[in-house]
Amino acid sequence: MPEDEMAGGGAPEAGSPEAGAPGRETPGADALGQERLGQVPPGSELPLAGIKVMDLSRALAGPYAASLLGDMGAEVTKVESIKGGDSSRSWAPFDGEHSLYFDSVNRGKSSVAVDFYSAAGKKLLWELALASDVLIENFRPGVLASTGLDPELLRAAKPGLIIASVTGFGATGPLSQAAGLDQVAQGMSGLMSVTGLDAEHMYRVGVPIVDLVTGIYTAFGIAASLVGRKAGGAGSAVSASLLETGLSLSAFQGQQFLSTGEVPVPRGNNHPVLSPYGVFQTGDIPLIMAVGSEKQWVQLCELLGSPELAEHPDYATSRLRTAHSEELRLLIDGLLAGQTAAQWLARLKAAGIPAGPIYNYAQAFADPQVKHLAMVQTVHRSDGTVLPLLRGPVSINGRAPQVAKAPPALGQDTLGILEGLGLSAAQIAGLVEAGVVYDAGNPAGREGTVAPRGTASLGGSEHHG
Repeated sequence: MPEDEMAGGGAPEAGSPEAGAPGRETPGADALGQERLGQVPPGSELPLAGIKVMDLSRALAGPYAASLLGDMGAEVTKVESIKGGDSSRSWAPFDGEHSLYFDSVNRGKSSVAVDFYSAAGKKLLWELALASDVLIENFRPGVLASTGLDPELLRAAKPGLIIASVTGFGATGPLSQAAGLDQVAQGMSGLMSVTGLDAEHMYRVGVPIVDLVTGIYTAFGIAASLVGRKAGGAGSAVSASLLETGLSLSAFQGQQFLSTGEVPVPRGNNHPVLSPYGVFQTGDIPLIMAVGSEKQWVQLCELLGSPELAEHPDYATSRLRTAHSEELRLLIDGLLAGQTAAQWLARLKAAGIPAGPIYNYAQAFADPQVKHLAMVQTVHRSDGTVLPLLRGPVSINGRAPQVAKAPPALGQDTLGILEGLGLSAAQIAGLVEAGVVYDAGNPAGREGTVAPRGTASLGGSEHHG
């Protein structure tokens, strides 16, 4: 399962404005921008309200896709192995015993923990699948069937079921069974070859961008399939892979090679086809400036006090400026040296020239615009600890989504989910005692089944990405 991507309830009300918990300090609402105006209250009709998602995926790409569906109103149940659950629960960084890696992509979900390979566990998985509209998984091809969830049998039993599969390199082909990681996909897709200082210094993107975009593509495929199902009644098989995602991100860089045979190279912080566009040094700290039109170029020259540059034979057109981008950058750095970044940003903004600061995350979350967007919400985990968490990025009808609940503890909702399948209290107690399921509120039967931090849960059956 793609893990980078693999390897991809309880307490106070989710979204509560309370900012503290005993024994722990958390940045306050003002510091994190936790404004609440315009957020969608729980229970509102969102586009995917009433859709049930069974999230069998782990790590990043798959879980991120499921969280995006949850942002749009879907009811997401994270179905985890009783032996440790999602492997990302053991990944740094940590807040106490909580993995913040896991927390970052599992908002708004419930968790049920099941023994995937016992007969009783497989029966529960089957029933959970048939109770769902969507199943998301990122096992290696063929592993899903080994858990009793053969896709063909599932579709025969429930034709409307949408099964979304995330792999490292695609469901077929010579690498279909290979483990995939985000950085492997960044390298193999060519993405790293255009990221960095130069051809001798190529870098990965600072976040697992291929995993994240694969999750977005997967959610998009599921949403499109839900529309198609509404029209035709049948479910679909949705497939996305890290390799295909990485290649899709090549944009004009890949097209340049396909059309001309020229191999692009890294350009550092300079835009490969536009100039001046990139990072420029001012009198104190660098800033980002992006000139995207001839009008903006003329305006910039006037702003810099050198209007003659606009007609200079080396800089008169976009193509010429790109051909001489390094010497132009040094020239502009010299003209910017007389004032601070803050002064230049104010002047650039007033002139309508796109520009901005280079923030670290502390500065980004403190920015007035970020605070206004209320991207950070406060939720409480099932143990009462406070978690400031980013909401989803897509608003509907001008209203931003609310984090419906904190990322779940392993097996946090097992009891309620099994009750929803029609099991009696005695049946559930028997499953817990037999070690078929784990209920966080009733740990009988847990001993010897839950893997400690740092161990894997399914013995190499995952795609890693």
